[in-house]
Amino acid sequence: MSRAALLVLADGRFPAGGHAHSGGAEAAVKAGRVTSAATLEEFCRGRLHTVGRVAAALAAAAALGIDPAELDAAADARTPSPALRATARRLGRQLLRAARACWPSPELDALAAAFPKGAHQPVVLGLTARSAGLGPEDAAHCAAYESVGGPTTATVRLLSLDPFEATAVLARLAPELDAVVEAAVAAARRAVLDGTDALPAASGPLLEIGAEGHAAWPVRLFAS
Repeated sequence: MSRAALLVLADGRFPAGGHAHSGGAEAAVKAGRVTSAATLEEFCRGRLHTVGRVAAALAAAAALGIDPAELDAAADARTPSPALRATARRLGRQLLRAARACWPSPELDALAAAFPKGAHQPVVLGLTARSAGLGPEDAAHCAAYESVGGPTTATVRLLSLDPFEATAVLARLAPELDAVVEAAVAAARRAVLDGTDALPAASGPLLEIGAEGHAAWPVRLFAS
């Protein structure tokens, strides 16, 4: 297992397209739900324990070798918002392009052929980790961290928030992130035997509603 590969995959400079997305933070800022480091922390905590947990489990399951088509269908079922489903597939397509350049593998080629418009990003992330020689815990950590790292970076730009305060939010959430990853990997291992119904299905209704409104904005800083 290559820890260096994990650093490459988790690096914010990895060209997977995430920098253009706020993870719902832009809509939350406009709605007045995120106004400071303290409210950003609550927003990120909510994301981590809902969509972050789901993404981590999907990524871990893909890293364990569960059929990507089944996982993609499970991701669709856990994403009520059409706007968020479209975003997940765009991000998946971009990640797959980068992954195939970095860690070529028959599994990634097969995924590209099966999903020409893109599979859900956590599914692609899990297969990317697998192709890079990483395990389900690594894939889950990347997915869980992305669920809070993206909104945190976006909020620095949206609110001119002090980057030190924003990074401190991530540091405070680290123990919870580890716990979410542990639960997500355990669920993924159960899914190997019991099917995708064993994966978590937590949701964030305000994230879904906000995404639909955000998609209709004529002017916005982030794609989602």
